[in-house]
Amino acid sequence: MINATDIRNGMMIKHEGELYIVTEFQHHTPGNLRAMVQAKLKSLKQGNVIQKRFRASDKIEKVFMDYHTMEYLYHDGQNYCMMDTETFEQVFLPGDVLDDYAPYMPLNSTVKVGFYEGRPVSVELPTTVALKVVETTPSTKGDTVTNVFKPAKLETDLEIKVPLFINEGDVVKVDTRTGEFLSRA
Repeated sequence: MINATDIRNGMMIKHEGELYIVTEFQHHTPGNLRAMVQAKLKSLKQGNVIQKRFRASDKIEKVFMDYHTMEYLYHDGQNYCMMDTETFEQVFLPGDVLDDYAPYMPLNSTVKVGFYEGRPVSVELPTTVALKVVETTPSTKGDTVTNVFKPAKLETDLEIKVPLFINEGDVVKVDTRTGEFLSRA
């Protein structure tokens, strides 16, 4: 059992007899009220997402998973082909597990995949990834580092806002937690 304040994204918990993956959480301490955790939980059984509010003192049952480091090889339209970096075994993971993470996974990138009872259920991404800009408006002379942004499409079809000085072909660092531009790579 863990405290509600210890939950993190990608963690699997058991709540009311059902297994959930924490997809998002926020810790709130509103004024003079007690601290609480607002969490979005994805059901493993039904696939639906619910919102749940926990008090800071609530105890939550954490479910342990086996993690394997895997390399992303290709996407066949529905499934993602991943290779275990230790055994070199190739496994096809369903889109419902990886679709949310795919925009942050360029080909040949490595991620940690969580397995529960032999079934893939979650993915742990690095906090930052380097992705190549494939489409954006060209910069002009005089564009400098400012708080003005323009849209850019990256190699994984992810669209983010980048500063004006970024051009096509540049490699940028993206925060996988927020989807925001961090810097040039």
